[in-house]
Amino acid sequence: MMPGMAHHMEMMKPGPEIPPGWTYNPSSWHQRAPMIIAAFLGWMISRYLAAFQLGYIDTVYEPFFGNGTQKVLTSEVSKMWPISDAGLGAAAYTFEMLMAWMGGKTRWRTMPWMVTFFFILVVPLGATSIVLVILQPVAVGHWCTLCLATALIMLVMIPFTVDEVVAMGQFLRRSVREGKPFWRTFWVGGTLDEERKDERTPAYGAPSSQALSAAAWGVTAPWNLLISAGLGIWLMFSPAIFGITGRAADSDHLVGALITTVAVIVMAEVIRAGRFLNVLLGAWIIASPWLLTGATTGAKWNNVATGLLLIALSIPRSKVRERYAAWDRLIV
Repeated sequence: MMPGMAHHMEMMKPGPEIPPGWTYNPSSWHQRAPMIIAAFLGWMISRYLAAFQLGYIDTVYEPFFGNGTQKVLTSEVSKMWPISDAGLGAAAYTFEMLMAWMGGKTRWRTMPWMVTFFFILVVPLGATSIVLVILQPVAVGHWCTLCLATALIMLVMIPFTVDEVVAMGQFLRRSVREGKPFWRTFWVGGTLDEERKDERTPAYGAPSSQALSAAAWGVTAPWNLLISAGLGIWLMFSPAIFGITGRAADSDHLVGALITTVAVIVMAEVIRAGRFLNVLLGAWIIASPWLLTGATTGAKWNNVATGLLLIALSIPRSKVRERYAAWDRLIV
């Protein structure tokens, strides 16, 4: 479906731009712009890495880890794919750019299928990128700076995606309760009877500070989550700092990546309750060096301190700025 056709379909379904009970529109262009930019950056990096894997260039840039990028891109893990895994990533970023661009500012109710498929594309690909990052030190024994960059880009896209999915889900649920067929609404879209003045979607030409703040509505970075993400990164590199080996090192690499992943994703206010997963991961951090082989004495106490701090940081909810109708009660 062409963007012009999608716009025409939306014009045929007049109704509110902001979901009922919400304080902003998760489908506005200001909201989708960060995802389009992030997908473009990920496409550029993945395209460059694919050029090396396919033999179009002989060297690849690596600022921090020696020849780590080359080792990762030519490793057995990368060769497990029947095609260039970096090229596959570039193709995925291409679809993400197109799907983030497609539709107008009411696509949460006019194009539920597009919102769903976009979410499916972003989240599994983000999970795959994180798994590949985890496998770098565990299975390959090297780090790749540009691979880390693409994983970070994909990870950042996830919290900017989930609010639109929640709005779409609320709309579909309301449509079903009103007796409208689910699948027809899912594929064709629909409208709502109530109108609402759009007070939280700045027009183009508004001051740049207002446009930038609008891009981040629904996503906040409270200090406790920022520190939690930092603790995960610290844990990922702690085996090299404390001389950890064996299963204890693999555990720190794995759990550290998971901690950072959780902390970044739950910066989306609609899934803030997911931060409690880091309480469980913090408990494992405390116990793991005493249960697994390869941990030094310093590493054990480092894990204890990191785990206790992570648990303490994961309990407070932090301030939630926006409103999400009935979903508010699930943000604990």
